[in-house]
Amino acid sequence: MKITNADLSHPQVIGLLQIHLAGMYENSPPEQVFALDLSAFKQPGIQLYCAWLEDIACGIGALKTLNTDEGEIKSMRTHPDCLKQGVASRLLEHIIQQAKIRGIGRLMLETGSGEAFDPAIRLYQRYGFISGPAFGDYEKSPFNQFFHLNLD
Repeated sequence: MKITNADLSHPQVIGLLQIHLAGMYENSPPEQVFALDLSAFKQPGIQLYCAWLEDIACGIGALKTLNTDEGEIKSMRTHPDCLKQGVASRLLEHIIQQAKIRGIGRLMLETGSGEAFDPAIRLYQRYGFISGPAFGDYEKSPFNQFFHLNLD
């Protein structure tokens, strides 16, 4: 598996972003979906990564720099055809490594709640993320939860 900076014009990357947004809207009310769309990934401070199995884009995940010491993981998604192949673990490891390279001391993420999000939550917890308070502009609701990881 190879992880690269995502090419936002690549059809498979665009397809993964569409799968991600559709999944979020399927599991959360529209006003509770904080997933980024294609245009948001073009903003400064956000880097989208893509995991490739040969020539198949099998997963995406982004690192958003919040300030000099904090970053946020955004839009982690594995293609449904690539589940149970270690894609999410490799992407998460890559994002954590990139955060450390940038000097980020704390990573945070917002994710949904409910059964559909349990596999992702278990993954984050395996890597040391712990439940924590809302951050940034997020507000706590029955449809989301927050996790934090100190990298120092």
